[in-house]
Amino acid sequence: MAINESDLAALDVAATRAKDFRRRMATADATPTADYDTIHARFDRPAPDEGFDASAVVEELVTGAEEGMRGLVAPRFYAWVNGSSHLAGVAADWLTSAWGQNCAGVPMSPAAAAVEAVAARWLLELLDLSPECSVGFVTGATVANFVGLAAARNEQLRKAGWNVEDDGLFGAPPVSVVIGADAHSTVFQALRYVGFGAKRVRTVATDSFGRMLVSDFERALKEADGPVVAIGQAGQINTGVSDPFAEIVPLVRQTDGWLHVDGAFGLWANVSKRHRHLLEGVELADSWATDGHKWLQTPYDCGFAICRNEAAHRRAMDLTASYLAPAGSHQRHPGAYVPELSRRARGFATWAMIRRLGRNGIAQMVDEDVRLAKLMAASLAEIDGVEVVNQPELNQFVVRFGADRGADEGDRLTLATIERIQQDAVAYLGSSLWHDRWVMRVSVCSIQTTEDDALLTVQAIKDAWQAVQDAT
Repeated sequence: MAINESDLAALDVAATRAKDFRRRMATADATPTADYDTIHARFDRPAPDEGFDASAVVEELVTGAEEGMRGLVAPRFYAWVNGSSHLAGVAADWLTSAWGQNCAGVPMSPAAAAVEAVAARWLLELLDLSPECSVGFVTGATVANFVGLAAARNEQLRKAGWNVEDDGLFGAPPVSVVIGADAHSTVFQALRYVGFGAKRVRTVATDSFGRMLVSDFERALKEADGPVVAIGQAGQINTGVSDPFAEIVPLVRQTDGWLHVDGAFGLWANVSKRHRHLLEGVELADSWATDGHKWLQTPYDCGFAICRNEAAHRRAMDLTASYLAPAGSHQRHPGAYVPELSRRARGFATWAMIRRLGRNGIAQMVDEDVRLAKLMAASLAEIDGVEVVNQPELNQFVVRFGADRGADEGDRLTLATIERIQQDAVAYLGSSLWHDRWVMRVSVCSIQTTEDDALLTVQAIKDAWQAVQDAT
């Protein structure tokens, strides 16, 4: 049956409306967002009995939803660590959806499998990791952490004489998990997924910025019983600092342990000659998790689980079925490294963004975002009543308002200032708890952000802070 031309026309409508949205977001003075209840009321109706014209459906979707879009792709969005969904990646992602390829195996889509294999090799080259590492293309760093820790769990138990793939965890030797006190919440989520538990860990003390203390890390390893899985991080979510890998890797090696690194955004500093020293030794770990939709600027649903031990990676994730023809001996089987069978072909957008920016473009973006973060932090520190808790070494820093007025009052003023910033919508920043106190977190992770944007943001923060003081 020939394709419905009316349905085909809907693609043109979507493209036109998407381009209009991105133009407006790129140049908007402010990006206010309608709330959930407003948008929900527009769409909340009984399920339709009859179908509707495809172009009209797209128009209805855009008209109803667009006012509720958060300005994540705008140049002054700093609340969470996410990139701008670069248009080259978006275009490749559109094609991915239009092609409708299931990247579960080589026979299901030779092109998707082949492009993903090349993108995987490029990632290892860019991040300066061993070419023998395996890469799984997953939804994001949360699942990438799960994959890395599943491989770690299975391999450490295998070395202890236990086959977790066949026998599960019932009766298995206990595994000691060592983790920093300021690790990201998604790592604890991944620990739940793999059956370790979020609280059954040995916690390592950290310094005032969130780095694990080597002396306490060594203590935790000495107290560990049985197989060891240690977890470090490249890029603390609030302060951007990384654990001292050059010192902790040898300690893990002495225990025959496995070191997994949560490098959701920080691992990309390894692409930069100027900032890779912050991660010295990270390449010696056993597995890594990172995101494409952060500093690679891909659209969402793009993360990477990387393992030094490919066999352990495959044992933890591979799926076989009689109806799935095997890949050739020289071919990379994409389904061997992820927990999904049916999934979109994430390699296309990854390939497109690396091809679009190249190593030098990615490094330049990282360097520029770090420069802008330092500029913003230094400018904010000059404002009376504003405390920059950490001068950034990477792209993250946190701020408190009215900290000189007492801890509780500082919390109140910080939250009130963030609320005012969000209402003004010149920039978007969010709150975070840091060492039991409320802070405003600033994350500069977009290729769209310029120095003018950074200075406009500083002024918007200053204006909001003044308005809160005037109202007090």
